[in-house]
Amino acid sequence: MDSRIVVVANRLPVRWADDRWETSPGGLVRALVPILNERRGAWVGWGGVAGETMEPFGHDGIDQIPVALSEEDLEDFYFGFCNGTLWPLYHDAVVTPDFHRHWWRAYERVNRRYAEAVAEVIDPDGIAWVQDYQLQLAPQYIRDLAPRTKIGFYLHIPFPPVELFSRLPWRTDILRGLASADVVAFQTRRSAENFIRCVRRYLGGVPQGQGTIDVGGRLVRVQRAPIGIDVDEFHQLAASPEIQAKAARLREDLGKPDKLILGVDRLDYTKGIDVRLKAVDTLLAWSAEHADRYEFVQVAVPTRESVPAYQELRERVEGMVGRINGEYARPGWSPIHYLHRSLPLEDLVTYYVAADIMLVTPLRDGMNLVAKEYVASRIDHDGVLILSEFAGAAGQLHNGALLVNPFDIQGLADTIHSALTMKSEERLARMRKLRRCVARQNVFWW
Repeated sequence: MDSRIVVVANRLPVRWADDRWETSPGGLVRALVPILNERRGAWVGWGGVAGETMEPFGHDGIDQIPVALSEEDLEDFYFGFCNGTLWPLYHDAVVTPDFHRHWWRAYERVNRRYAEAVAEVIDPDGIAWVQDYQLQLAPQYIRDLAPRTKIGFYLHIPFPPVELFSRLPWRTDILRGLASADVVAFQTRRSAENFIRCVRRYLGGVPQGQGTIDVGGRLVRVQRAPIGIDVDEFHQLAASPEIQAKAARLREDLGKPDKLILGVDRLDYTKGIDVRLKAVDTLLAWSAEHADRYEFVQVAVPTRESVPAYQELRERVEGMVGRINGEYARPGWSPIHYLHRSLPLEDLVTYYVAADIMLVTPLRDGMNLVAKEYVASRIDHDGVLILSEFAGAAGQLHNGALLVNPFDIQGLADTIHSALTMKSEERLARMRKLRRCVARQNVFWW
């Protein structure tokens, strides 16, 4: 019988709603469920309620193994080290990371707790697949507790260059944790190369060719594995009469603009929403007499709202939206429609279907699946994707997208203008290339 697979992630793949557990949305969960069903799989993660200890339970054919996190754990481990230290550092330090020893001690403690939960359910020769930056020490702790386990680690966000990673006081500990896995995978080739350089410098690793590196006598495979989406799901939703009708009504409600420009992002400082608004402002300033022919919709999904840096970002973004609308709006028309909320998947696809131009312009991103979701939803093969060269998705979608440097305000405004005036033949040719790529390298391929 095949060995059991145990996925280890910050959160369980289920959430409590309407007095029952339901599977969380997302392509990663949907892709893994059939594999875990086949392999008697388990998923280790936090249940979502601070201070609550839950017993293991089954859902959707998968053993759910909850890890308890206290309020202190959330404050020091999650909001502290994960999102106050690692998140900004790994995203090119666009916000200065904080380094606190008590945050680090919480990170060690929580990673060890996850590893102990894995050790209790893993087969002697089982497979543990650890996910993302919250659990970079877990491979080493799992190795200590269950030495025969095969361990994989996948980083969903960028891995920084050695010049940035070297700032981390616990850089060697993090690298030892990651290098305890048998396979370490990243979204992009650049992240994989950055990791290898750091391992060479701080652990004395010796590259062996073909994506492997010798770390203290152990061979670790390092690979690029860009994550995909469930293309069929987006295609089917976009093709449904209900979504098509809702998309048409949306455009009517917005005043039937010639062109609808869309941004969908978590309200995170790495996403460059404020920079994007400056480019829209620049565009409006050039062409105020024609501005009412297009409209910009920005969906900003709330995230980490208790963190001061995110509170400041929200105030800045909403202040910019108000100023731009105040300057350019006319009776019956505003250039920017701003939604600070989460959208159900069906509503999200409605916006994708309605939008002529998609702006995906993060300052740094591991992948950015919004870009791929938009492409998969364009069943008419029309539409333009404007994509930051600093998004991981640019490595796959560069042939069809309009690539931009999001730090170049004038260049971004010029590119939006190019998208607004692009001929139909070019739009169709570019979107066909994008759709072929996204369909070929979907989440199941990943």
